[in-house]
Amino acid sequence: MVATMNAPTDLAPLLAAVARGDRAALRGVYERQSVRLFGVANAILRDRDAAADALQDAFLRVARRAGQFDPARGSAEAWLAAIVRHAALDIARARGREIPTDDPALGDQPVEADALDRVAASAEGRRLRDCLAALEAKNREGILLAFVHGLSHAQIAARLEIPLGTAKAWIRRGLLRLRECLA
Repeated sequence: MVATMNAPTDLAPLLAAVARGDRAALRGVYERQSVRLFGVANAILRDRDAAADALQDAFLRVARRAGQFDPARGSAEAWLAAIVRHAALDIARARGREIPTDDPALGDQPVEADALDRVAASAEGRRLRDCLAALEAKNREGILLAFVHGLSHAQIAARLEIPLGTAKAWIRRGLLRLRECLA
């Protein structure tokens, strides 16, 4: 049964089988999702070894908690990504730095090691720098602290000595302006 399932939509039955203790089903989930989920962990941790640890922790959690997955509440892909995200954030917190994001779409695709360098040197990289330069200083600073320096919203608020909600709003508005500029 596992060998015939190819589409991501077949993850729900696989997770049900995992909940019943089917190890082959767990292997099937891993084979279909591990590359994408490694990308999620690596985007958060920015450390391949730590991302591999997070992925392993996450699949241990999946094996234990597969019965908690409810397809009526969302997709299996999103449920798995949330588990990996939480495992990665647990590792980041244990290491003393947290790199969270409120955007669940970030990190859904694996990123090659040189991808950021290629983007920075490309025309898109120049456009991004130009769009960042066009932002108000507070929005630009919040975005850079979050996405370049890897600070959490709470850490940004503390560093800039502003309320947490203000830090979140500055970052959110900046990201919306960036999106408009890059469109």
